[in-house]
Amino acid sequence: MNKPAQSSLQLGTSLSGQVAVVTGGGQGIGRAIALRLAGEGARLVLGDVNLEGCHETAGLIAQAGGAPVKVLSCDVSREDQVAGLMHKAAGLEDRLDILVNNSGIAGPTALAEDISLEDWEATMAVNLRGVFLGCKHALPAMKKARRGSIVNISSISAKRPLLRRTPYAASKMAIIGYTRTLAAEAGEWGIRVNAVCPGAVAGPRQDQIIEALCRQTGQDGEELRRQKAAISPLKCLVDPDDVARVVAFLCGQGAKAMTGQDINVSAGVVVY
Repeated sequence: MNKPAQSSLQLGTSLSGQVAVVTGGGQGIGRAIALRLAGEGARLVLGDVNLEGCHETAGLIAQAGGAPVKVLSCDVSREDQVAGLMHKAAGLEDRLDILVNNSGIAGPTALAEDISLEDWEATMAVNLRGVFLGCKHALPAMKKARRGSIVNISSISAKRPLLRRTPYAASKMAIIGYTRTLAAEAGEWGIRVNAVCPGAVAGPRQDQIIEALCRQTGQDGEELRRQKAAISPLKCLVDPDDVARVVAFLCGQGAKAMTGQDINVSAGVVVY
């Protein structure tokens, strides 16, 4: 069984002084991203419905000597809450440099004909509408400064079938189309827009997905986990820190000539 490594904060300066918003920063990939950006000197604003988890993330950053973290309640499917999050973030230092649209839900696990309209729309509301709203309300501050980096968290499920997960796969593929088009639109203001496509990431959410598949198919959970790792050339699931490192790179000057890209972090499961 693959277990995610404990995320840790390693202090650097590549993002020193920059204000970064991370949605869904209370757990999993979002927490790893927050720790990584804070470790590079960014001042974090975390928006999430999971306030307890975000405060835990903020505590980890504080313990390691990172800059103070602002935690705000935000349902990314609600435009008023997303607009408020971006407004407050931009007001901290009169700037907004980085937006990581990470919030997402797994959606239902079922055959396409058994998925309710309510479950379909709920998945799209968080996974796709949330990305749109985050970008919409971050762009004015970025355009004013004529700089910015937006990273949208998609999935390799945008590039290969994910059985019994059609709403999730559709939402993640839409993110890639949105990312590419927004990159072309926002480039003249010095704003870069990229996507990261993780593979199966080890952690509690992956455990929940496997449990749902077990209920649907009657398969053994450990066998499903073994199969997920076996399809990777590296024979492993992805660690949240692996995703976080790529996100931090895309936010920094090392990626200043990169925009409109969708980068796989899949241990080789997807190579296109």
